[in-house]
Amino acid sequence: MADKHLRIVFMGTPDFAVESLKALVENGYNIVGVVTAPDRPAGRGQKLKASPVKEYALTVGLPVLQPEKLKNPDFLTELKALEADLQIIVAFRMLPEVVWNMPPLGSFNLHGSLLPQYRGAAPINWAVINGDKKTGVTTFFLRHEIDTGNIIYQDELPITEQDTAGTVHDKMMVLGAQLVLKTVAVIEKGNVTAIPQNELDKEKQLHAAPKIFKEDCRVDWAKDASTIRNLIRGLSPYPTAWTEFIMKDGKSVSVKLFYASVTDGADLKSGEVASDNKTYLHIGTQSEALSIEQLQLAGKKRMSIAELLRGFDAQQIAYSK
Repeated sequence: MADKHLRIVFMGTPDFAVESLKALVENGYNIVGVVTAPDRPAGRGQKLKASPVKEYALTVGLPVLQPEKLKNPDFLTELKALEADLQIIVAFRMLPEVVWNMPPLGSFNLHGSLLPQYRGAAPINWAVINGDKKTGVTTFFLRHEIDTGNIIYQDELPITEQDTAGTVHDKMMVLGAQLVLKTVAVIEKGNVTAIPQNELDKEKQLHAAPKIFKEDCRVDWAKDASTIRNLIRGLSPYPTAWTEFIMKDGKSVSVKLFYASVTDGADLKSGEVASDNKTYLHIGTQSEALSIEQLQLAGKKRMSIAELLRGFDAQQIAYSK
């Protein structure tokens, strides 16, 4: 088939997917359709808002499909009419077989981990939460079981001590777009070799990446400082680790935690708070203390600890739980 004449349908919704779609468009690939989530109410006015993928697709004149249900007969008819040779899925919903099995060259997905590690909805978060030193991106052909298809390509990405889920996300978004281009190139040449996942990492313990719920984000100050710090950065900026400040008058204040560092504070008990009310706020753990650097009180904006202490009396905190 002639270079870049493949008819491609792209499926994705958030900013993470935009980078891959943009790379395909800017490299001259023939995107015949884009499938994304329906517009949803957002903001204070609850006005309908398009997904980032739709917003980008419209700026470059790509046709957009927004099915509520992927098995809807009308959607399937529209999708089939696009006569795609290949479908590319980046940060989208789980597809039924009738969709992913439609194009003759198959459908491949970009996943934010080095599969078979971190199968599931939140691979970036869990890799940082677990204190991993590296992660990566994987392209693989879709099959029935989620995130289990044969692997086409992988590329590694280091995780530094300063990284959060947000910074890893942004670096992975760019790395993933390049892997998508590499994957399309080998598929259109007709010489792709995909490797079954059961042939990889046979000796390693596999970690899952399930969806994260609010209670998973609550800090347990009885754990050690490093574990809690990894939780905070692995949930930053979203869905965000949280705790409660219990004030001396008995009131509780819900607090989101975005960044913290380990500091000396072995004399502090788990959950005990210490502050000079000017430059620092420390919370005790099972081992050392954590110095809270960025946080957000309920109803307030995200701020540095110095900004907080200009208008908040931290010495009125009895403890954190």
